[in-house]
Amino acid sequence: MAITFKDQVAIITGAGGGLGRCHALDLAKRGAKVVVNDLGGSVDGSTGGSLSPAEAVVEEIKAAGGEAMSNGASVTDKGQVEAMVKEVMDAYGRIDILINNAGILRDKSFTKVEDDDFRMVLEVHLMGTVNCTKAVWEIMREQNYGRIVVTSSSSGLYGNFGQTNYGSAKMGVVGLINTLKLEGAKYNIKCNALAPFAGTRMTEELPGMSDVLDQIKPDFVTPAVTYMVSEDAPTGVIMAAGAGVFARVMIHETMGINLGTGEDMTAENIASNWDQISDMKDAKPCYQGGEQAMKMFELIQNEKG
Repeated sequence: MAITFKDQVAIITGAGGGLGRCHALDLAKRGAKVVVNDLGGSVDGSTGGSLSPAEAVVEEIKAAGGEAMSNGASVTDKGQVEAMVKEVMDAYGRIDILINNAGILRDKSFTKVEDDDFRMVLEVHLMGTVNCTKAVWEIMREQNYGRIVVTSSSSGLYGNFGQTNYGSAKMGVVGLINTLKLEGAKYNIKCNALAPFAGTRMTEELPGMSDVLDQIKPDFVTPAVTYMVSEDAPTGVIMAAGAGVFARVMIHETMGINLGTGEDMTAENIASNWDQISDMKDAKPCYQGGEQAMKMFELIQNEKG
């Protein structure tokens, strides 16, 4: 069955180019009224502030028969974000979808990264996502419907040299949706994460990227987002997407071993049992933190039995 967004309103941050633009165009094509948010700044966030990129995407949407409005709020400025949300509510009366896509890069090895570079990347990716999500949360609760996507990265999930700041922020947004999926469940608010692989303004300068840009266009990621903000979307999911490949990322915990709380509970016994502790044979994902404790008590009870 076709996925449509007729009568729905979507806010997409950082949508003046790259991934955000592709998300905006696809949602608009499927009937959504789209708010194209973009500060219009440089890749490292040090300069800029132009509505031109956002306005260009709005014109694309309108030329194709869709409905859209531009907005230049900085996601790091809580007041500007709240003003954007008020403007959207005044214009459209509801907000169904939020796609947190805005970001900057300040890549340096941990030895060289400055405190300001670290904080600014966290401010944009993590706190920018928090600011936008917080601004729409009560609206979504009251209308008993909401779809939120955060943009994570393999750099956060697995690590990438020179990206301690970026990786920290990108894992942080996963922690955010892990709890929001629980708090939003009874209000029909679904929260998911995207881990994209695409050639964009932020990645085109990376080594080797120029050779494969045709294979990793941003358009080849967007179907994952469209699915994750649809009515029948899952919740609490991390989806990797790129070059037409879509995969689910899941955090699992091994069953582990029970060393007891007596004299056998030593670092030496952890070392000698490391292979068993690491054995993925009976590993399973936890949907919420309390399941980890339940699993531990289950293991203790099973061994007693």
